[in-house]
Amino acid sequence: MRDSEVEIVRSLPLFSSMAEENLGSMLAGSFLQRFPATVVLFAESDLTDFLHVLVEGQVELYASVNNREGTMTLIKPVATFVLASALVDGAYQMSARTLETSQILMIPAENVRKAMRDDSEFAQKAVMELAACYHGVVRAYKNIKLRTAVERLANYLLVQHRRQSGEGEITLPVEKRTLASMLGMTPENLSRAFSTLKPYGVTVDGADIRLEKLNDLETLAKPSEFIDAR
Repeated sequence: MRDSEVEIVRSLPLFSSMAEENLGSMLAGSFLQRFPATVVLFAESDLTDFLHVLVEGQVELYASVNNREGTMTLIKPVATFVLASALVDGAYQMSARTLETSQILMIPAENVRKAMRDDSEFAQKAVMELAACYHGVVRAYKNIKLRTAVERLANYLLVQHRRQSGEGEITLPVEKRTLASMLGMTPENLSRAFSTLKPYGVTVDGADIRLEKLNDLETLAKPSEFIDAR
């Protein structure tokens, strides 16, 4: 790996406190690769060979059963994914594919497990990252279980507005089909949910969304700090 690539790894909180020799040992056999969009990186039930670090692009984690498929989460740079599977030395629990051209660092899972044993700083950071992932799963589960489809969409739009600082305008970062799956809807239900939000000032033009009545939308959505992480 080039020095610039090592610095990318070092910049991540998970690896920031590792001893130099342990970081070097972990990265032995790692490689940085560029993938075009729609490439399946791995499938659920495959044995976990690598810890992945998304450097550029966007990755969708998804699962399927009985010919049904659902988006579990979206990964944006710079971030690791499938840490739990890499540490357990088992199978991937989700599949992954690129949503756009992506650059991904692949670290052998065996090296990650060795670093977990040899480097206490890394072990502590790994526990913290797994805890954060757990909190994310709980928030997502509460969002699905405790809100209607319209409420989930309304809160998603408010979160995106906060992230994009859109001043009443946002651009959906994913296709509507992917958004529907991520929010636990069919594309048809998503379309109906957008229609339901029209009286609350939501207008749709492709991927561009206008939010003209933010107070009304927030009254409907009832954002929660225990679900809608800031």
